[in-house]
Amino acid sequence: MNVVKEPQASAAETTIKETILEVEADEARRQAILRALENVNRKGFHIEPRAIVKLMKPVTWFPPMWAFLCGAISTGEDLLENWRVVLAGLILAGPLMCAMSQTMNDYFDREVDAINEPHRPIPSGQISKDASWLITFALIGTAFLVAHWIHPYVLWISFASVLMSHAYSGPPLRAKRNGWFGNLIVGFAYEGVAWLTGSFSLTKGAPASESIWLAVVFSLGAHGIMTLNDFKSVTGDRIRNVRSIPVQLGEKNAAILAAVVMNVAQAVAIGILVCKGAFVSASLALLLLVAQQPMQRILIAQPKEKAIWYNSFGTLLYVMTMMISAIGIRP
Repeated sequence: MNVVKEPQASAAETTIKETILEVEADEARRQAILRALENVNRKGFHIEPRAIVKLMKPVTWFPPMWAFLCGAISTGEDLLENWRVVLAGLILAGPLMCAMSQTMNDYFDREVDAINEPHRPIPSGQISKDASWLITFALIGTAFLVAHWIHPYVLWISFASVLMSHAYSGPPLRAKRNGWFGNLIVGFAYEGVAWLTGSFSLTKGAPASESIWLAVVFSLGAHGIMTLNDFKSVTGDRIRNVRSIPVQLGEKNAAILAAVVMNVAQAVAIGILVCKGAFVSASLALLLLVAQQPMQRILIAQPKEKAIWYNSFGTLLYVMTMMISAIGIRP
């Protein structure tokens, strides 16, 4: 009788499992992680339909959709008159392009997610790693059709966004392995590219210089938001050697850096508004910046415990500043 032997785990995987047994105290979570580590590289084609939306992470769609809307508003064009373009652009920015970046990231990040988020569709076995690509390519194809309908140039912007997503998550660059570069790519993709796409989609021409500067400034400020987002993944990042900002600097220093980066971006935006003569918008943006300071002190005092809280409430004031700035530069 021939006996089929199970493939032996590599020395690296064995070490990772041993590390998890040491650092994870909760038995139920420990078992979930060990099962997830077995699932992430399992062969086969399997999709549970209810897990597709979960793979696409709808909670992440808001930033690029908001940035697109800010870019559209900054043009001064009538949004109601152009509602079809605005609606198509919002769908392109969120449920298509952002969702695509999330499904792609979940594929390349599946081994880290097995430790940080074993309930995610691929680690939990709801969607196999090979099947996840079907969803990714379906989103890319649909996004290209919508982008071309808006304008052929928007199609090229969307193609560049796909390349940025791959540069962030996949080989050979896999920029997310270093938080300094990875967070920068995401900031520009979610804020700057979406903002400028919103502007171009309405005017079909080059955005105003103030709009370009604000897109750049808020993209750089988003580096801080992404740093705060990395706090939830510190354990898995350390085990998998992903050099996020909290891993490199420590949690308190990372929180200080995130706050400073976001504050400087908003201060520069206020300066742009003042130069534009939009003093009411500049004053409102300054009030929002001041309101963030006590919240940031709480964040820095308890970075690990308060990172998610600040990303929910403090970051809201940051994105409100984006909209106020967009309104302020309208011609």
